[in-house]
Amino acid sequence: MLVKWIRCGVIDRAGFERGQRKWAGLLGEPGFRGQGGGWSRGQPGVAHLFSIWDTRAYHDAFMAGSHDRLAAAQEGTYESLGVKLFEHRLDVKVGFRARFADTDVLRLMHCKVRPDRTEHFTLMQEKVWNPAMAGSPGMLRGVFAQGPDGDFLVLSMWDTATERAKYREGPVARLSERADLEADVLAVAGDVVDVVQVWTV
Repeated sequence: MLVKWIRCGVIDRAGFERGQRKWAGLLGEPGFRGQGGGWSRGQPGVAHLFSIWDTRAYHDAFMAGSHDRLAAAQEGTYESLGVKLFEHRLDVKVGFRARFADTDVLRLMHCKVRPDRTEHFTLMQEKVWNPAMAGSPGMLRGVFAQGPDGDFLVLSMWDTATERAKYREGPVARLSERADLEADVLAVAGDVVDVVQVWTV
């Protein structure tokens, strides 16, 4: 399974949102599982989108085919666009589904992991972080995925922002120490995304 993360620095919010609805055209694309996203809480004007595909080959075929036609609706509405691709490694909590309709908030963590620590980092995700998130009320499901050059993404879906805040305020520091996170990572960046349901495909 391929997880595509798209980060947009938006300059025309209304135009961007109108164009975002055009991505409903993804339905019926071979290998497409679902797409959703919304606005960053911490970075004004930033939108995050996550598109899930069965395989890289299906995604690449879409990029060579229908993509440009769908993307044209948002031309001129953003000043920056970043795209990263990740391969699924682990589910968080239950079998991951590309479903955003029941989700209020997304939490993303983007980690740059030291080359000699990727196995340990993955093991700690499985043994420490995943059980902690899975036991948190309000946490629906998530995915742990790996990109090139030590890039990792943890995407978790929450039914309310209140429940996610409780998890953040609770065990995160203790879990970081237990997982020896500082020894594994070169950099960690995160964001909280308020899901816009009309963007869900």
